[in-house]
Amino acid sequence: MQNRMMITGAGSGLGREIALRWAREGWRLALSDVSEPGLQETLRLVREAGGDGFVQRCDVRDYSQLTAFAQACEVKLGGVDVIVNNAGVASGGFFAELSLEDWDWQIAINLMGVVKGCKAFLPLLEKSKGRIINIASMAALMQGPAMSNYNVAKAGVVALSESLLVELKQQEVGVHVVCPSFFQTNLLDSFRGPTPAMKAQVGKLLESSPISAADIADYIYQQVAEGEFMILPHEQGRMAWALKQKNPQLLYDEMASMADKMRAKAQAVRG
Repeated sequence: MQNRMMITGAGSGLGREIALRWAREGWRLALSDVSEPGLQETLRLVREAGGDGFVQRCDVRDYSQLTAFAQACEVKLGGVDVIVNNAGVASGGFFAELSLEDWDWQIAINLMGVVKGCKAFLPLLEKSKGRIINIASMAALMQGPAMSNYNVAKAGVVALSESLLVELKQQEVGVHVVCPSFFQTNLLDSFRGPTPAMKAQVGKLLESSPISAADIADYIYQQVAEGEFMILPHEQGRMAWALKQKNPQLLYDEMASMADKMRAKAQAVRG
């Protein structure tokens, strides 16, 4: 019976909500994060919700920690049926302001963390004929202004997922990629950007979202069950993606005018 799931970034936000959604179906969960207290709290909630599992601190930048986590899944759960590469960090700033260190940090966690998660767990997934769920972002498809390093990392997650979808079909390993828009989460706790004004603007976007991380987890659960590859939980996101496919230039113009407004605001704040 398929009921063993691994989640990175499970200590809070969407990772925790995904854990709880599957826990309600009685799944056994392998939970990892860099935050030990967050993990303990998630495990407590998972048990309350009817699931069970274990926690292991894991930094997705370190491949050896991911392979150790995969071994722990084999020992404690006898393998794994679904992996959720969810660990991620936020960042923003205009390209000219972003340092190369900002780029390295963003790519190391948001893109290479997913690559390493897939690589470390693939042998177990091939055995169980399991599934990969990679958490990307609408930023992967829409490329909003003043977040180029985040956009590029998340677009990489979509390209990786598309590559794995076709490569792993013969091995009967399923692949899904999730592109949520901004939603109410604590992603901003990890935010790195050159200006406080930029953080405030991203914060406004997050607050304006009517959909919670729990709603998104529920939508992912339904779409995975239906075998959907590209999962877009926000209706606005689905509309924007349809518009971009029909008329990309219209969207680029809209984003350019948004960039102008953000620049003007940032300058006003600096005085």
